[in-house]
Amino acid sequence: MKIKFFKKEKSFRKEKESLWLNINFYWKLSVLFMFLVIISSFIFSYYLFMKINKESVALPIASSGQIKTVKKERIDKVLEYFSKRQEKSTKILNSPAPVVDPSL
Repeated sequence: MKIKFFKKEKSFRKEKESLWLNINFYWKLSVLFMFLVIISSFIFSYYLFMKINKESVALPIASSGQIKTVKKERIDKVLEYFSKRQEKSTKILNSPAPVVDPSL
């Protein structure tokens, strides 16, 4: 029985690879593209931050020069509404929970 060994290569030159099958090239291209997208998003977000940060926040001035006031009746109405809600909440919390009979 004779053991067959592989033939020795005399030339280790790579065969010419086509651009279509050169996966390493496309991988590097995609990594470069993603890097550029990330860098551009950082630059754009910094630009927006600086643009928004420069804007001043000023209260609109009324045409008459006076600040509008809220009427006392409206405040009393809102306070009454919230007091009714508080009463309803305390009634719900203090009432015993109904026992549900699973046999029915």
